[in-house]
Amino acid sequence: MVQPLLTPSQREQLLVYGRRTARGEEIDPPPVVKLFMPDGSGTWLLSELDPAEPTRAFGLCDAGLGSPELGYVCLLELAALRDRLRLPVERDLHFRANHPLSAYAAEAQVAGRITV
Repeated sequence: MVQPLLTPSQREQLLVYGRRTARGEEIDPPPVVKLFMPDGSGTWLLSELDPAEPTRAFGLCDAGLGSPELGYVCLLELAALRDRLRLPVERDLHFRANHPLSAYAAEAQVAGRITV
């Protein structure tokens, strides 16, 4: 059975942060969820969902090419993504953020990849 990319509580927390940003608040929340390709090098640490377009997420995106960056990603595209073994993107069930997103981004820039 394929697990959903987000749990209902993760979706709600991502929307809470997204609403704050949409109101113009400058926030640096912790990532809510870590998604990854089990048979590839793609990793995403997501911190917000766009309340006007809730399939559009913001976070630290690492396609595995050595240049992780903050930006937006479409959850529908992630759900359809497959790599070598044709496995779907998964949610890291054990991920718990202990830093704001900016700290993960700074570390990833130095390492050339998301290291958590």
